[in-house]
Amino acid sequence: MQGKTVVATGATSGIGAAAVEALARQGARIVFVARDNARAEATRQKLEAVAPGLGHRAWLADLSLMADTRRVGAEIAAAEASVDVLVNNAGALFATRRMTSEGLEMTFALNHMSYFVLTAALLERVKAAKGRIVSTSSAAHRGAKLDFDDLQAKKVSPGFGVYGRSKLCNILFTRELARRLSGSGVTANCLHPGVVASRFGDEAGGWTAPILNIVKRFAISPEQGADTLVWLASAPEIAGVTGGYFARRKPAKLSAAAQDDAAARRLWEVSEKLAA
Repeated sequence: MQGKTVVATGATSGIGAAAVEALARQGARIVFVARDNARAEATRQKLEAVAPGLGHRAWLADLSLMADTRRVGAEIAAAEASVDVLVNNAGALFATRRMTSEGLEMTFALNHMSYFVLTAALLERVKAAKGRIVSTSSAAHRGAKLDFDDLQAKKVSPGFGVYGRSKLCNILFTRELARRLSGSGVTANCLHPGVVASRFGDEAGGWTAPILNIVKRFAISPEQGADTLVWLASAPEIAGVTGGYFARRKPAKLSAAAQDDAAARRLWEVSEKLAA
């Protein structure tokens, strides 16, 4: 990763923080998007400590808002001639249905639409590097199905149900992105990191937070959870592989809904309209 630039979201804690530190140690310059200024600066200083003098940089944005995601994407695109790796990793789970000020359900907006909008904003920079796009999904997609008449989750139970559907969106987005980028030299893959002991879910509220706290007692470390992400971002042996879903550095089992390419195309078209 010497001399390469990685743009990442969700990099201030959990697997995102572990991943960018590992990539920085390999020589990558890290450019990341954060919501909180204090955590952003703490992360930048940590990156500087493990890999000094590379020009690591933080940008601030609320990725649940499409306007803010477009804004920060445009700013990064203006500042970077090329992007070798784009890591879409920001995400959250909420116990209750929440809506953004733009009228989108919060889980859908942050976990799917931020991937879609930021990727669109930086795609020409990734193409310039013939780079890689790596998106964090989850085995939670299994059992989820998309209802295109209810993408804003009026009829779906909040919490794990809505979260699982957003992770299905990540896989469908990756499949359609890989199809559209065929022949460009850019690859797009996604992954299941495992159940990780991190800050994830700490702000979920309601009944989900206690359940997640119990689950985390048996979870793997952020470093272990980040391993497949780092591998997809950097390993020479994965160059040229695209459209895949991985866990533990191997192709992972997909649900039938996650292999529905017609749904992937439709989700892309709907997302384009929502992002406009």
